[in-house]
Amino acid sequence: MKNIWRSGIIFTLISFLTGMGNLVFQVILGRHLKTDGQFGDANSAINGFVPLLALLPSVAIFAVTHYIAHFKSIGDNDRLQGLLVGCRKFLVRLTIIGSLLAIIVVKPLSSFFHYNERMMIITLICTLLGLWMALATALCQGMAWFKRLALLGFLAMLLRIVFGWFVTLRWPSPETAVLASTVGLFAYLILLVWRKDFLLPGRGVSPWGHEFTFYLVISAASVVGSYCFLQGDLLVIQRYFSDVDRDAYTAAERFAFALPTTVAPLLTVLFTHRSVEHTAAALREQLKLLGLYTVGLIFGAGCLLVLRVFLLKVLGKYTPEAASMLVPLAVSMTFVGLIQAVGIWALASRWSRICLLYGGLGIIYLATLFFAGKTPATLLQWMPMLTSMAFVILFSSWFIAAKRHKPVQT
Repeated sequence: MKNIWRSGIIFTLISFLTGMGNLVFQVILGRHLKTDGQFGDANSAINGFVPLLALLPSVAIFAVTHYIAHFKSIGDNDRLQGLLVGCRKFLVRLTIIGSLLAIIVVKPLSSFFHYNERMMIITLICTLLGLWMALATALCQGMAWFKRLALLGFLAMLLRIVFGWFVTLRWPSPETAVLASTVGLFAYLILLVWRKDFLLPGRGVSPWGHEFTFYLVISAASVVGSYCFLQGDLLVIQRYFSDVDRDAYTAAERFAFALPTTVAPLLTVLFTHRSVEHTAAALREQLKLLGLYTVGLIFGAGCLLVLRVFLLKVLGKYTPEAASMLVPLAVSMTFVGLIQAVGIWALASRWSRICLLYGGLGIIYLATLFFAGKTPATLLQWMPMLTSMAFVILFSSWFIAAKRHKPVQT
């Protein structure tokens, strides 16, 4: 635990700069994509449709991270080598299956969410490339290489900004915006330089077993819950909103979405350490990290509400409607950030009931938005109410479980 604060702070600071750069990319899109609907289409594809197509392989990332982190922490190099070999094989197979599944479902889903054929093809390419990058980053996260991950994210952001500025200026369209995000993923090829670091002495063993299968199930629930709460609304607006409403909503949503994602690196560090450390001393440090995350989330929400008009003008998408939308969106995303923190803690602690509850609440949340949120007014009325209720339910369950599971005394 001696490195938890140093790793968390460094990772968060670099990731914060990356997040600011990604907002610069949004400014580029906001000013270059001027036709109604283009800005909304680009963001719903990048941040809603691509993650949906990549949902299956994402399920395994937390499970793999947990197991790698556990054996790395106890210094069992033979077991770690076997785990790395086994997890690589598992992730490669799952990535292949996920790629084939994405190819199969991309056409009907594109039709359902009103994407044209060009957008469908470029989005599929972005998804397939992202799946293989996720395979490598899962192993890096398990090895606690937070600085390397932060560096890769930063380089990907720079590449996306430079290419995105040029291509959307020359050919402004949602398709070129998605293409810029695809090109940014090539920064992760730097992982090839560190490929030898994954090779440790020892004999390969399979990670499969009852415990690993159990963890995959609860990881699936957590990943689905996180997607539904964080990104599901982009699919709703793509399905139902007009071009003008979709642009206004997306402009506000991008800033609200930045609230939980800016401080999310702290949860990445928390998850890795919580997966292997359950002592009383570790618990105190983990709670401090969780407190820092909460303070950062609430402070960011306050700043966002004060500066919302200024930020939307910088984005080039200011309208009174977008400014008013940002208030309920900021409230909703603050609750979503707190929900994520509880879900990550439960997953790292292997509290299966809470993880399953997290996934179930996410599905109910997204289903309700699809059923009742067909206009901006109704969607923004339901989101704060549903997210606050979900947080109260999930936090109450977490508090009861925390009382029941006493930390190990050292």
